[in-house]
Amino acid sequence: MSGARARPARAASDLSNNTTRTLSEAIIAGLTCACPRCGRGKLFQGFLSLRPRCEACGLDYDFADSGDGPAVFIMLLGGAIVVAAALITEVKFQPPYWLHAVLWLPLILIVTLGPLRPMKGLMIALQFHHKAAEGRVQDADRH
Repeated sequence: MSGARARPARAASDLSNNTTRTLSEAIIAGLTCACPRCGRGKLFQGFLSLRPRCEACGLDYDFADSGDGPAVFIMLLGGAIVVAAALITEVKFQPPYWLHAVLWLPLILIVTLGPLRPMKGLMIALQFHHKAAEGRVQDADRH
C-alpha cells in the first residue's frame, strides 16, 4: 500500500501503563479525541493526523493504527441514513433531481466527515484499552 509508513514495534511499557481503567473511560477518551492513557492530552494535530505523543503523559502514539475501520463504519451508517432519507423524500414528494442534489450532498458531508475524527479516536482508544497488537507467529514448541 503506498503511503503506509513502517511502524516500530510497540513498547510493552506503553500498553502496560494503562491509566484509563474502565471501558467507559476509554470510550469517553476516544470520543473526545483525548489521549487513551491519561485522557488529558490531545490525540490529533490535524483533522485526522495523530500527534507523535501525548503532551500530558508522553504516551507514544506509534502503536495506534485504526486503519480503514472508522471510515468503513461511517460510510455504512451514513450511506444508510442518506439513502433512506432520499428514498422516503422521493416516494412522498417526488422533487426534481436538482433538489435531491441540494438536499443530500450537504447531508452526505455532515454524516461522513462529522463523526470521522471521534470514531478514529474511539478505535485508537479501544485498541489501547484492550492492548491490541499485530498478530505474532509463535514457535511450535512454545504452545
